[in-house]
Amino acid sequence: MAAIYQALYRRASSLFCRLHSTYIRRMRYLNELKEDDSLCRQAQTSGTFYLFHNLSPFLQKVGKKYLVPQLSAAEMKRILEKFKETEQWIEKSVLIGCSDEHVPHFALDLGALKKSVIESELKGSFTDLRKALFILDEKYSSLLASAQALLRWHDSHQYCSKTGQPTQKNVAGSKRVCHTSGIIYYPQMSPVVITLVSDGSRCLLARQPSFPQGMYTALSGFCDIGESVEEAVRREVAEEVGLEVDSLWYSASQHWPFPSSCLMIACHALVRAQQAEINMNSLELEEARWFGLEEIMEGLKREPRSSKQADGILLPWFPPKQAIAHQLICEWVKQQTS
Repeated sequence: MAAIYQALYRRASSLFCRLHSTYIRRMRYLNELKEDDSLCRQAQTSGTFYLFHNLSPFLQKVGKKYLVPQLSAAEMKRILEKFKETEQWIEKSVLIGCSDEHVPHFALDLGALKKSVIESELKGSFTDLRKALFILDEKYSSLLASAQALLRWHDSHQYCSKTGQPTQKNVAGSKRVCHTSGIIYYPQMSPVVITLVSDGSRCLLARQPSFPQGMYTALSGFCDIGESVEEAVRREVAEEVGLEVDSLWYSASQHWPFPSSCLMIACHALVRAQQAEINMNSLELEEARWFGLEEIMEGLKREPRSSKQADGILLPWFPPKQAIAHQLICEWVKQQTS
């Protein structure tokens, strides 16, 4: 019996090492593409491309599902030739990843071309990313969010902040350089805390006027310079709903492209039930209120944007599964029911 366990352990260890090695090779290959312009330019001739138009990703509907098509380099060349554009357009693309087989993936924004003509040619549509996140499978969400954030960064960093001179992106799009000053600019993310507040038996959710009707989510806000995550959580909760955090703990993190490239740092916070009266900041929020477990569980069952009853009353619904706020809410439910 011991020999059988040892054999199984060796097989499991061998599989783990192979998977681990595949990941390491993939990461190192991506790093090579970022650092070597000639290698990345060569990769563009064999890679796949995800298309955007003014930062909206291209989707295709197949049956009831929406998919994000990958176009081959040959297909991209054909399309550009058809629209009388040169292959130099390919150099406007940015590297966003690669497969385990080292097929590189790029994102390219065709905002300078006529949208309706491209949609007709490729039989799909360019869709606002906020809407796309509600209708796509989770596997696409991170990829499209990263791609849009990188394309947006290049669009807004075309000039050096010191000299005012144009900056030049490298082929992979992992940096921009001002050749006048020698300054190298790298894409950056802004840290944001997102916090699910609980008083032990209820959780607090809020909405801003800009939210879709009926949607509630956890509290969030940008970290100030010099703040720790803990300080940012306590300040945001105090500012937005007038509550004092008694204790907090970290959950997870997620890149989020709205309003620009953000690192969402998700936390749970506990306030004392005896001091749980909400004093909402109406300059930042439209509504904030406590939700019981049953109401939360019912809200999780609802499809986004389908919260209106026959009598016109709006029932609350929550962010999609792709959003880390959804994960926080599910974790709270699990904690309450365990």
